[in-house]
Amino acid sequence: MAVSCPRLILGSASPRRLQLLGQIGIVPDEIRSADIDETPLKGEAARDYVRRIARAKADAVEVPSGDVLICADTTVAVGRRILGKPMSRAEAGDFMRLMSGRRHRVLTAVVIRHAGTMRDRLVETIVRMRPIGAVELERYLDHGDWQGKAGAYAIQGAAAAFIPWIQGSFSSVVGLPLSETAAMLAASGITAGKDAR
Repeated sequence: MAVSCPRLILGSASPRRLQLLGQIGIVPDEIRSADIDETPLKGEAARDYVRRIARAKADAVEVPSGDVLICADTTVAVGRRILGKPMSRAEAGDFMRLMSGRRHRVLTAVVIRHAGTMRDRLVETIVRMRPIGAVELERYLDHGDWQGKAGAYAIQGAAAAFIPWIQGSFSSVVGLPLSETAAMLAASGITAGKDAR
């Protein structure tokens, strides 16, 4: 007798996370997003922040105990400064100038909630941006690809022209570390390469 897979709920409205799961052959049964306050706490380190937000998302999404819930959060950090989603073009420009010609960290925390337990995994990737000239920065800001993106860029978007080198997980910078996510889902009965439905 075949054992049925549990239902998979993606606790994120991010189209990038949905696409990334699809890359490894996993299609969630349902998508729900959590509406939480993502403001960093005073003096909060980036690693603590991203893990706290991912867990808060998982706490906020109601699912039956037999279902598997996956939530994630991605943030960009330059030194101790957390760069969230810019609120304006000017702030996006400030973020890009701060990262220009130096390395920064992209941290993604993945949380799986299933059968009354919650497990998380934090993946850190180092990204180097080459120096960005004033004219090309204005062109980039005109493009609008910075909107709604942590750190004002998407590595798979227009900003790819500024990134010659990364150390770590490319998919984690996009929004979901696929190797780690696949292993966590497999431990919950959902196997990569098999439709979750």
